[in-house]
Amino acid sequence: MAIYLTKESKVLVQGMTGGEGMKHTRRMLAAGTNVVGGVNPRKAGRSVDFDDRTVPVFGTVADGIRATGADVTVVFVPPAFAKAAVIEAADARIGLAVVITEGIPVHDSVAFHAHAKAKGTRVIGPNCPGLITPGQSNAGIIPSGITKPGRIGLVSKSGTLTYQLMYELRDIGFSTCVGIGGDPVVGTTHIDCLAAFEDDPDTELIVLIGEIGGDAEERAAAYVREHVTKPVVGYIAGFTAPEGRTMGHAGAIVSGSSGTAQAKKEALEAAGVSVGNTPTETAKLVLACLERGPAAAHS
Repeated sequence: MAIYLTKESKVLVQGMTGGEGMKHTRRMLAAGTNVVGGVNPRKAGRSVDFDDRTVPVFGTVADGIRATGADVTVVFVPPAFAKAAVIEAADARIGLAVVITEGIPVHDSVAFHAHAKAKGTRVIGPNCPGLITPGQSNAGIIPSGITKPGRIGLVSKSGTLTYQLMYELRDIGFSTCVGIGGDPVVGTTHIDCLAAFEDDPDTELIVLIGEIGGDAEERAAAYVREHVTKPVVGYIAGFTAPEGRTMGHAGAIVSGSSGTAQAKKEALEAAGVSVGNTPTETAKLVLACLERGPAAAHS
């Protein structure tokens, strides 16, 4: 099992013919992703050769869906065109839009998130690495060779920390890893992924990675306390961040004690989540929790 993405997923790539789109489409195909088409209105009707796979280019997302039955799109278009790209995908009723693009104006993100929600399209991102179900499919830029299929579900604001935890826990492996992005406004949240992993029978433990700024982790802690029965292990990036500074992602804004790594850690621990002080310590907590078995779940 997995959440959001499986070997059955049929993936379009908006911006496939650009430099980043070409590079990462090749990597997604190598990971086993069923990429069924690219989207570029100026190159409709053409095709692109990727090693042993030829991928057609469609003029619109709707054309791609009609021709292939695609249910996922990965967005690699420049920031100025991202809003239009996501709205086009939502209007075509695609099930999942994975927005890799960073630097999208917040007002554009607010607009396309609202539009996508109204149309029934789930958005992951923007400014995210995407998601991977190891051994099945990879939609985005997450390296596919650093882990294997397994029992852990991972949801993270940070792309880099996603990769590090995947690597450190590679001997156990993952059901699905979701990078939700660190912008102030994102589509799919920690809570969405917690709910999906809770319902996934093959996910035994959930890793939640957050970072300073905002209150997403505090809200996730409240959700864990009320709704999650599986063990959850957490890590918050930014324990050493100096006070009074905006750090890293656009969403990492700390005001007073609100949004600090310590405040988030305390909220998670109060909900029964084991929280590591470093990524390596977090990985060790996961191993210890799995060794203890189902009884390790928070009360």
